[in-house]
Amino acid sequence: MDKERLKEQWLKEERAAHIQGWDFSHIQGRYEEENDLPWSYRAVIEQYLESRYRLLDLDTGGGEFLLSLRHPYSNTSATEAYPPNVRLCEKTLCPLGVDFHRADASEDLPFEDEAFDIVINRHGSFCVSELHRVVKRGGIFITEQVGAENDRALVELLLPGTELPFPEMRLKLVSKRFQKAGFVILQSQEAFRPIKFYDVGAFVWFAHVIAWEFPGFTVEKCLKELYRAQEILEQTGCLEGQIHRFLLAARKA
Repeated sequence: MDKERLKEQWLKEERAAHIQGWDFSHIQGRYEEENDLPWSYRAVIEQYLESRYRLLDLDTGGGEFLLSLRHPYSNTSATEAYPPNVRLCEKTLCPLGVDFHRADASEDLPFEDEAFDIVINRHGSFCVSELHRVVKRGGIFITEQVGAENDRALVELLLPGTELPFPEMRLKLVSKRFQKAGFVILQSQEAFRPIKFYDVGAFVWFAHVIAWEFPGFTVEKCLKELYRAQEILEQTGCLEGQIHRFLLAARKA
């Protein structure tokens, strides 16, 4: 193991660690996840979505998935709060006629009561009471979420003892919140699946981008742990952890 060479490679990945939209192409082919979930988020949405419906995508990222649905732009709204993604949405969504707003999805939403037939949200934040307000009676909320136990083995490898960033994000707990607010659960599934990294540099980039899971991580701070990760990779062929995902579709009663 050439530790100095590895350190320089990792520092280079650290400097390159930024993201716009939800673009992981920098480490494409160097890691894999979410390739065997027992559901298709797109298929669940398409099961309920009709072109005449008013659609809202909360925490849309750069709008990539939203645009792939090819829903009529005049019936489409979206929110995003992360500044680089806001700028991207203003360049890509607004010229198309999508009703885009810079807004934190966990707070008050800039929409009228009962404005939407369907609200979708993938890996983003939400406020149950606000969803109940903006969804029409009989309307639907569909979300795929990152669960509380996501990437825990990988976090422990780099930053032992780190607390869960979102301990409440468990399907049973979230389902109860929606039921209490006046929603009927239509579909719910939970899954734990592998995530694999084929070089430690890709892991460094990932840990910087997913900063809420790896708080305070730097190459210099975690150099000892990164060398251990390299040893594991050389012994087993990859660094493997476990993702935690759940899907929920609920109808406003």
